[in-house]
Amino acid sequence: MSDELIQRVIKTMAASKRIPVESVTIDSEFQQLGIDSMDAVEILFALENEFEINIPDDEVRSVRNVRQMCEGVEKLVAAKEAAKAGAKG
Repeated sequence: MSDELIQRVIKTMAASKRIPVESVTIDSEFQQLGIDSMDAVEILFALENEFEINIPDDEVRSVRNVRQMCEGVEKLVAAKEAAKAGAKG
């Protein structure tokens, strides 16, 4: 997973929750950051906009920390890139 992706996810989450970026790490748990289900929905929309992806609601329910969120975003970004590459060929 690239550092750039991790930093973009962290920055987006911090901005959505209005908390200092420094207080969010790859190992932060949502509960520890005070992120509840309503916050998670807000963060979800922000990440979809940031990365131009569509995050399925059912996948989000199991996400409990920043690392899982980054992994999910990375998977969706990779799928989007693959689809884009396939469309060109």
